[in-house]
Amino acid sequence: MSSFIQPTDRILLIRMSAMGDIIHTLPAAATLKKSFPGSRLAWLVAPRWIPLLRGNPYIDEIVPFDRSNLSSLARAWRAARAFRPRVAFDFQGLLQSAIIGWVTKPEWFFGFDKAVAREPVAASFYTHRVAVRGPHRVQRNVQLAEHAGATEITHDAWIPAGSPEGHLPSTPFVLTSPFAGWAGKEWPLEFYDHLGSLLRREGLALVANASQDRATELHGLKNVQVHVSSIAGLIDATRRAEAVIGLDSGPVHLAAALKKPGVALYGPTDPVCTGPFGDSFEVLRADNAETTYKRHGEIHVSMKKISAEEVADGLLRNIAHRRTHALVSRP
Repeated sequence: MSSFIQPTDRILLIRMSAMGDIIHTLPAAATLKKSFPGSRLAWLVAPRWIPLLRGNPYIDEIVPFDRSNLSSLARAWRAARAFRPRVAFDFQGLLQSAIIGWVTKPEWFFGFDKAVAREPVAASFYTHRVAVRGPHRVQRNVQLAEHAGATEITHDAWIPAGSPEGHLPSTPFVLTSPFAGWAGKEWPLEFYDHLGSLLRREGLALVANASQDRATELHGLKNVQVHVSSIAGLIDATRRAEAVIGLDSGPVHLAAALKKPGVALYGPTDPVCTGPFGDSFEVLRADNAETTYKRHGEIHVSMKKISAEEVADGLLRNIAHRRTHALVSRP
């Protein structure tokens, strides 16, 4: 396949949100920069998620896209156009992201074809509409970069170090983040309390990370320590955790990118497409769970079918497997 990218091109990546989706796009950015090290690569992103990109050796420029008010939005548009990319990639697949890329006037604009794009009309703005194979979104994003001519392929994501925030146990602990983008993907809070008591018997504390505005919802849990932090604090806590229990949300994808052992709890969403990437996680999902991306306002019935005992067993099994593998791998 011939390359559409010249060695010193200016390349714009558009993936504005959210945590998991940005993490799923990081390997594509690395693939592009490794393939064209003389290029200048800029990433357009919502300000909230900049901590995930700061210091990344594969990203030359971060373009904040702030939609909070008209003046911020105008500055974001000007910054995007001022970059003057010759090549642009829309990893978001929305009408809005497609328009943003289009107005920067790249010579080549790559995006997913309408069968894959979240909003099919977005595909009409691209010069190249790519029918990626996947199945996982990490693979789809890398395949988009490949179609433009990238050859130094990686599926690894570079993650910043983070910074310590709040109090964490000095003894081994398991980290969880009990909230997701919508309630249908969440696990009942009382199940975490039972899980915490099971893990304590094994010498593991259960720590729940939450933002300041959600932390009060966890204060009734007797067997769970609450850890409040920013994204930087979550990254640091994930690195320090013995293992992670996650939902279909950003923190589980962060843990998978860091290759932490853990268990992921899935209900209405399909783990084949959006599960933790790699082999460090075990996925638990109820038999015959329906696959739907409807944003349920209540916990989906399939999530309630996953018991605390199943989660504890899966987690301990995974931790033991990882420890054994580490011992065998030592020279």
